Amino acid sequence: MGRKLVTFLLLFFLESGLGDPLDDYVNTQGASLLSLTKKQLAAGSIEECAARCEEERGFICRSFQYHSKEQQCVIMAENSKNSPVFRMRDVVLFEKKIYLSECKTGNGKSYRGTMSKTKKGVTCQKWSDSAPHTPNYSPDKYPLEGLEENYCRNPDNDEKGPWCYTTDPNVRFDYCNIPECEDECMHCSGENYEGKISKTVSGIECQSWNSQTPHAHGYIPAKFPSKNLRMNYCRNPDGEPRPWCFTTDPNKRWEFCDIPRCTTPPPASGPTYQCLKGKGENYRGQVSVTVSGHTCQRWSEQTPHKHNRTPENFPCKNLEENYCRNPDGETSPWCYTTDSEVRWEHCTIPSCESSPASSEQLDTPVPPEQTPVVQECYQGNGQSYRGTSSTTITGKKCQSWSSMVPHRHSKTPEHYPEAGLTMNYCRNPDGDKSPWCYTTDPSVRWEFCNLKKCPDREDSAANSPTVPQVPSAEEPSESDCMFGNGKGYRGKKATTVTGIPCQEWAAQEPHRHSIFTPKTNPQAGLEKNYCRNPDGDVNGPWCYTTSPRKLFDYCDVPLCASGSFDCGKPQVEPKKCPGRVVGGCVANPHSWPWQISLRTRFGKHFCGGTLIAPEWVLTAAHCLERSSRPAAYKVILGAHQERNLETDVQDIEVSKLFLEPTRADIALLKLSRPAVITPKVIPACLPPANYVVADRTLCYITGWGETQGTFGAGLLKEAQLPVIENKVCNRYEYLGGRVKSSELCAGDLAGGTDSCQGDSGGPLVCFEKDKYILQGVTSWGLGCARPNKPGVYVRVSSFVTWIEGIMRNN
Repeated sequence: MGRKLVTFLLLFFLESGLGDPLDDYVNTQGASLLSLTKKQLAAGSIEECAARCEEERGFICRSFQYHSKEQQCVIMAENSKNSPVFRMRDVVLFEKKIYLSECKTGNGKSYRGTMSKTKKGVTCQKWSDSAPHTPNYSPDKYPLEGLEENYCRNPDNDEKGPWCYTTDPNVRFDYCNIPECEDECMHCSGENYEGKISKTVSGIECQSWNSQTPHAHGYIPAKFPSKNLRMNYCRNPDGEPRPWCFTTDPNKRWEFCDIPRCTTPPPASGPTYQCLKGKGENYRGQVSVTVSGHTCQRWSEQTPHKHNRTPENFPCKNLEENYCRNPDGETSPWCYTTDSEVRWEHCTIPSCESSPASSEQLDTPVPPEQTPVVQECYQGNGQSYRGTSSTTITGKKCQSWSSMVPHRHSKTPEHYPEAGLTMNYCRNPDGDKSPWCYTTDPSVRWEFCNLKKCPDREDSAANSPTVPQVPSAEEPSESDCMFGNGKGYRGKKATTVTGIPCQEWAAQEPHRHSIFTPKTNPQAGLEKNYCRNPDGDVNGPWCYTTSPRKLFDYCDVPLCASGSFDCGKPQVEPKKCPGRVVGGCVANPHSWPWQISLRTRFGKHFCGGTLIAPEWVLTAAHCLERSSRPAAYKVILGAHQERNLETDVQDIEVSKLFLEPTRADIALLKLSRPAVITPKVIPACLPPANYVVADRTLCYITGWGETQGTFGAGLLKEAQLPVIENKVCNRYEYLGGRVKSSELCAGDLAGGTDSCQGDSGGPLVCFEKDKYILQGVTSWGLGCARPNKPGVYVRVSSFVTWIEGIMRNN
């Protein structure tokens, strides 16, 4: 097919109001399908490949995969429902949604799913068979109606929906029970709604989920890949009664959308349990007493507590009687109580692990959210690596090896018992170039991990103790190491990771190629046969190989070593305890090296703070209310104990105070001399301006504050807390609208973990890819560690411009 026809097809899609043809596909990076019926075609773009799939008449094209370096398109008759998927570099798999979907739109004439039983459970007869019933509708007579196998279909446009001939000789045909797709209607509370309604009940246009204007928020699409937060479409990512959106009206942060309920029954929600499995969302037992012994209020009643967690709003959550349930994604089942002083509490539900009520195995262990910052390295190709890193090169969280969600695979501990496939830790079970993992992002099947290769012995002495300047695009590094993904690499490595010599970029033998040549990419440094990264591949520099059997491969170019202490990277691995600062645990000494103790000039600790540069400390403005004189304060750095200070702590006086001009609870302290950066004293990193931490991100608070009788008084304590989106935190039952957009909430809503008096001004740091970033300054709360009252922190990103301006001008 010529390019003119491709262009025509694309224009047809756009001009006919059908939108981008790629909207009809689900795409997965790094996935390749094993297909028996396929065609290999040259294609200059993904769009051209999609057009080839649409116009194929030799077979029904259900999917295609595009290889960007080869400029090759493979269109296929299979998809992941009936063919195995493998991981492959440099390929994106596109599957038509219509053949993956098990729901119907309208009367289901377009349904192409694999349901093959009637409403009464009778197996369907194959459309091509003539027994037990002679069909009026068969594949040869109706080739466009999808009459494959014995799948339910609607070839005659029956208003009652898809049907089939049955294998029961006494019943010629019957209808199938196909649920409606949630595109223009919603099942349950709209948790899976995927339609395109983008206006609220009062007619306000929705704000795009990717935008932070006019409302900053924590529902960032990249952080919630399974929530389908596309464009500005109404969605329900947080357990509300129905879909909603942030609005484009600066005076109205968010509002519900008006989406009708579907008329057919919802898809089956899976097995239910009489014991606690996972977070208990499918618990259907009859416990009706909270952890403190309070009797639960009936879900259908509004006394003593008014609420919207009603059976009408959550019709699929079995909110019957006053039984403990989890309708909105809490950490475990809960209920409103009959005590007017206690709005709600969690319940104590016996675990399925010790209960005979469930014969199924427990879910796989919840993998750790972060990877150690003390960056581990791997030897060779990393097959012997047994560390605990669990983050990919682009910062994605790894999927557990024993889990099949979101990606089904065969790399399990049972199949690879010697590969160390523990939890979701990075491994290399199949001898790839370095450790990798499947990701928790449904659209990215796998990625290499964020790990460095251990330096060779002869190279280790060459590591410079100075910090090199990161090269710009205009001034690429000439050394044989790379920064970032190596797009600026201009070294002279010319062999792949497996030792195959590279083909010259200007050559067309043994591999013909047209995009990545010195002429087409004059700025990419495509000299001779040196490894380069002209397309910004996240996995680093590569080259076409001189092996006729292998088109391209990556090169083994190490990351340039900084040789110094980078911000946000402690030299002692933090404990990162998830325990119930109040609650939490005693930190590993010097694992949070940016934590400072703010003291009176006589040495009494009263607040915390964070070192953000050798001469600068960030703290809370309310910590400075006792005096406006810098001489009234001093800072202790590198301490673990509050009182019996180690001999190598740094004791530095404060020379200047800077209060935030709009009276936000944040302040800068300039030290009288720069701190000496050591393994025990390292600054935290500042976030980008106006960056918003995603909802439910696990972050860490530290401090020597009031422990309310818990263990560890006098020692630096840490606690792990989830960030709570302001929309949720400002609900009536939590902080009731008190939290400003320049603040953020974090805490365990069940209580027991929080910052407290003496922690004020201290850091809330969140892990991002390979370092800790200062996202919050401990500010205020309603008591300490009270249920439903999370702590409030000044949002550092809202003041980064001010912070950097003060440091630059002083």
